[in-house]
Order: sequence, then structure tokens, then C-alpha cells
Amino acid sequence: MKRLIILGSTGSIGRQALEIVDAAPGDFQIVGLGARRDAETLIAQARTYKPSVVAVADPDARDVARMHLPTSTEILSGPNALHDLASGTDADLVLVAVVGIAGLRPTLAALRAGRDVALANKEVLVAGGAVVMEELHQHGGSLVPVDSEHSAIAQCLRGESVDAVRRILLTSSGGSLLRRSLETMDRVRIDEALAHPNWKMGKKITVDSATLMNKGLEVIEAYWLFDLRPEQIDVIIHPQSIVHSIVEFVDGSAKAQLGPPDMKTFIAYALYGGARPVLPVIPLQWEKVHLTFERPDPKRFPCLGYAYEALRAGGTMPAVLNAANEVAVQLFLDGRIKFTDIERIVRSAMDAHEVNPGSSVDAIQAADAWAREHTNYLRSDIVA
Repeated sequence: MKRLIILGSTGSIGRQALEIVDAAPGDFQIVGLGARRDAETLIAQARTYKPSVVAVADPDARDVARMHLPTSTEILSGPNALHDLASGTDADLVLVAVVGIAGLRPTLAALRAGRDVALANKEVLVAGGAVVMEELHQHGGSLVPVDSEHSAIAQCLRGESVDAVRRILLTSSGGSLLRRSLETMDRVRIDEALAHPNWKMGKKITVDSATLMNKGLEVIEAYWLFDLRPEQIDVIIHPQSIVHSIVEFVDGSAKAQLGPPDMKTFIAYALYGGARPVLPVIPLQWEKVHLTFERPDPKRFPCLGYAYEALRAGGTMPAVLNAANEVAVQLFLDGRIKFTDIERIVRSAMDAHEVNPGSSVDAIQAADAWAREHTNYLRSDIVA
């Protein structure tokens, strides 16, 4: 039985992970659950799975949790709660499904404790890839990607030499606005941006899919995961979301991972360490499968180019890209800026940032904080 901690258990990935646990009684023991704010859902999960420790970043939620959970359950709260859960609770695997830069310190804590980490957080490697990989190599755990694209690449690379790879192609559906007229993009409503044609995801990642920033972050993530050069990492639009990524080899052959657009497949692959459990996933109807591919239009998706630029700049620039995008997307979701202002805000933050070549956690967090402050400050100018 594998002892499992889930950070971000109240979000989309965390909930689906618990569904996988439910489908295989005896395969997993939930020893820790953590969330940032949703104390109500976290309490309900803890009453069901009875972990020894729960963690909630919101300190005001501690008293509420204490009233509803048995005294035998340890409750961590405050800004270090997820970090302490990841490092202090005995576990075989930590699933990091916390959104944003908040996942960085817990991921590092789990790796320092020698734990295996299933990473469902792009921003951890985007902002802190150098630090994360250093901790991974130093302490000997494993880092398994949960993102469908990176899981697909990892599956295609099993038994292969990285030296034989010509390039990888991260596939993208193109999001909810792929066929929308460019002249009307500044009038995109929130509900339109969130109407993804294939995937059911959280709001932030769905907006990122519409701007293709999601794919740009995945390019940076792939750089760290697979030890490839930026020019070996390509992006291609695949509206059907059936081919989840492709590896091209130097001999002209290629491998692709195909399947229905269901994250349970990739979450389970990470939780089971590459084994393939029986899942309640409807397989493809091959006689109906139709696959198309196209190049992303840089005019429609400038954020993809910004991500490549940030990767090549290195240092703290990817952290600034990520933080500015997080703030901008939330401003859009709050109805305070237009959809097209997201790319303008990210561009402005990158242009104003002086890259710190350092890769310490302090440098990363300082850049993150600077970008958030700068982005909020320039919002009034951007939308004027």
C-alpha cells in the first residue's frame, strides 16, 4: 500500500486523484491532505479518508477544522503548513497539485525529505526549475510529471535515449478561442474564455489555454524535465486533444501518446509509477478518430513567444513571466481588464524586469513579488 500526500486536494487534480484512490481500495493510504483556502471541502475529505495530518494555508481555517475533525488528526495552518506537511509526514509519494508559485516550497521540502513527487504544477518548474532539479539530484527522489503533455513525453521516452531525440512536440487544442476573429479578441467575455472544447480544468489554466500561455509554461517545464535545448521543444495545435504529445527521433521515426482527453489517465500513471490500472475512462472509438495539426499563429498567441523569450533569458525572467500572467489572468477573471490586456501586462512586466541570474529560492520569490507588485501598479496604465 502506497502512502500518499495530496497537496491541493480540493482542486480539480486533487479531487480526481481521490477518485482514483476510491476506485482501488487497498492500493493507497491517504496520510496527508492539504489545501490553501477551501477548508470546508478539506474537512469533508479528511472525514472520509482519515489522514493523520491535514494542512490549510489559511490560518483562520484552523479553528473550524479543529471543531469538525477528531483530536487524533494533526492540523497544520499558516504560510508554512503545506511545506511542513510535505516534509514532516511519512509518505511514499507527494502529489503537488497546488496552483501557482505556492507549490514551490512544498515541492522542495518533499524532495529534500527524499520523497517521490508527482508534479501537477507547471509554475514550480517554470519559476524554480534550477533549484528543483538541484534538490532532486542531491536527495535521490523522483519527479514524475502529471501534466498530460509531459506524461505523454515521458511515456514515449521510456526505453529510449535522450541523445536519439530530434525534438518533442507539445500538442495544444488551441483553447476556446482558436477560431475567433482577431479583430474581436478584445471583446472576449469570461464565459467564452472558459468554454474549453475538450478539457474540464480550473479557471486559471483554462484561460491560459486560450492565450496559449499554458503551452508556453509547458515549454519551460519540458526544458527542465527532459534536459533538452529550447530549439528541441516545439508546439503544435491539435484541436481534437487526442494526441497528447509527440517525440521525433533522429532516424526519422516518431512516437506519440494517444487517448481520450481525461486527466485521470495521467494522474493514475503518476500515482502508480508507470503501471496502468483499470480506470473508468471511455476508450477512443478509432473508426471516428480524425486527427489534424497546425502551426500556432504568433499574432493570435503572442504569450507563447514570450515564454520562449523568458526561457532563453533565464534567471528570474521565467518567474516574472509566470507571476505577471497569474495576476493578469485573475484580473481578467475578476472582470477588471480585457482578455487582450493579459498579453499586454505580461509584456510590460518582462520589459521592465532586470534579470537576476541567480537561481536561489529567495531570488525567485523576490522576482515573483516584484512582478506582482509591478503588474498591479501598471494595471491602470494598461487598461487606460
